[in-house]
Amino acid sequence: MTTELTAADRDRVRQLLGDHWRDDLGFCVPNPDTYPHLWLWDSCFHAIIWAQLGDPRATRELAATLAGQLPSGFVPHMRYGATEHGWLGPLDRISSLTQPPMYAHAAKVLAGLGQAPAPGTLARARSGLDWLWRERRADNGLIFVVHPWEAGNDHSPRWDDFGAPGRTPADYSRPARTAWNKQKMHDVTFAADGAAAWTPDFVVCPAAFNAYVAFNLAELADLLGDDELAGRAAELGASIDDLLWDEDQQLWADLALAGGGPSVRIPTSDGVMGALVTTDPAKAAAALDQLDDPARFGAPYGPANVARDHPAYDPATYWRGPAWPPLNYLFWLAHRRWDRAESAAGLARQTLAGARASGWAEYWNPETGGGLGARPQSWTGLVIALRDPARDHPIAAPQPGSTGPRRSS
Repeated sequence: MTTELTAADRDRVRQLLGDHWRDDLGFCVPNPDTYPHLWLWDSCFHAIIWAQLGDPRATRELAATLAGQLPSGFVPHMRYGATEHGWLGPLDRISSLTQPPMYAHAAKVLAGLGQAPAPGTLARARSGLDWLWRERRADNGLIFVVHPWEAGNDHSPRWDDFGAPGRTPADYSRPARTAWNKQKMHDVTFAADGAAAWTPDFVVCPAAFNAYVAFNLAELADLLGDDELAGRAAELGASIDDLLWDEDQQLWADLALAGGGPSVRIPTSDGVMGALVTTDPAKAAAALDQLDDPARFGAPYGPANVARDHPAYDPATYWRGPAWPPLNYLFWLAHRRWDRAESAAGLARQTLAGARASGWAEYWNPETGGGLGARPQSWTGLVIALRDPARDHPIAAPQPGSTGPRRSS
């Protein structure tokens, strides 16, 4: 089988998103059986895929992603696809938690592909980033989360010292993790509008989440010509380098403000995400090199999520080792940002091979390509965005004060 993206692959992605599309709600569900709701960063990635397909549903999906936003600017990590009241906080129809704000990057991609979001969507995106800057910025200048689901890497081994389940497949059953997360919600303090605000024993400044915020600040700043957002992106990027760089691991590591312990420094591929925003080429190279290194994250079907030389590594258990399509997309952007064309192309081939071998799964075993989680999953269609920069017009990557080259959309 060819290692290059084919017309059949594009047709499969189009069918995948079409099968998961809810026209009455204006978004794709990640998987109709397992995930029948809207998830924040899932739908941002869906919008990017629609735009790559040249489908006008791209702008509808991005607008739907922000439609649950509160007047304060808070963007929920879920909009429930049914009418029931949720259990993720006191709010109706939406979660009280948030998630990585990938909507600004999605807006930039859509605009670059000729599907500029409506002014109202862009205003909502800016308001969402304003909320994070105002409500979730710690005294040290970093952004914090108050629940593992907000970080995007639910039940990562980095949360082991917070008591999260997941150390073995047996204790990571869906009922076990649902029960734990329900308990964590009882510990959350909510703002007057219902948005999660604080917890006594889980407040963390995750390396990846901070990189995602800085990345999206830079993307929206570039799209809007907004100097204030650009300044925030540069400021946060500097704080990430100053406070989260782990010299021993040559990665960026999380910082716990409440709860936790040494597990926050377990080497996961999330620790590479600072390469999206750092201005230090040596740090970027040291981290990105590990994605290809078989002694670290390098695996046949794309980067493992936990270092392969670490005792926590389990290639078949959720966030304890499998490869993830959205992370691969972000690693690809980081490679592109630093002109690592060969690494970007290799990652694109691995991701395509994993998508095919896994049955377009939510995530897969990086050693075998065996499908894990929900199958098929909408965001795996991101493989069509990993285009060869030698033949296609590249997608812009963020450059907040970077010495790396900037590309045009």
